[in-house]
Amino acid sequence: MPSHSSNPGGTSRVRRRALLGTVVLVVLVALAGLAAYLTREGRGSTEADAHPAGSPSSSSTPSPSRSPSPRSHPRSLPAPLDTHDPIAFGKAAADALWSYDTRVYSQPELLTALHRWLTTERKYADPDSVDAIVPSPVLWKEMAANGQFATSTVNEGHFPEAFSRALQEDPGTITQAYVYAVTVSGKQSIAWKGSPAGGAENRVTTLAVQCRPSHPCALAGVMPSVAP
Repeated sequence: MPSHSSNPGGTSRVRRRALLGTVVLVVLVALAGLAAYLTREGRGSTEADAHPAGSPSSSSTPSPSRSPSPRSHPRSLPAPLDTHDPIAFGKAAADALWSYDTRVYSQPELLTALHRWLTTERKYADPDSVDAIVPSPVLWKEMAANGQFATSTVNEGHFPEAFSRALQEDPGTITQAYVYAVTVSGKQSIAWKGSPAGGAENRVTTLAVQCRPSHPCALAGVMPSVAP
């Protein structure tokens, strides 16, 4: 039977998610109809980004790629980039989110490392959106049994067109939270034992990046839809 949640932690997470969306969209909704555009169903590449990469036996196994194979040497845990440039930070964050190595570290260790990218301002941080990118513990165990790992190539990053236009019209809008929308595109290459050539998939995502003038940039979260 339906019931109301009494979990204050769950309520807090929902509020943070709503606030994150509000902070970024407060600039974007300055353009008529843009809110509806951003909340519509994502296009093909967006849908792919919404789900973590599967194991070699899953239905989401990448098709063979003509691109160079992923590097076979172990990849260390990702450390946040020290920069005041939101686009440079967004590109580095996307690389961290699209890469993993089940041969070297555990799923909790990767989550802990990725959470270090998040802003320390809890009301703007959305860790759940980051956690959704990482394979679940069960899937990670299956992937680790196959020695699966992924590397990424980041092609470019930019402010979404509507975001840039709205900022030009009202530059003061950003000064409350200093959260920028950054869209990053690239490619994720995956390999595993018995398939060193692996496969590759195109990736594109829009990140919320906080860059206050007095602090290096930090990740606020992963937006639910891609803004071109």
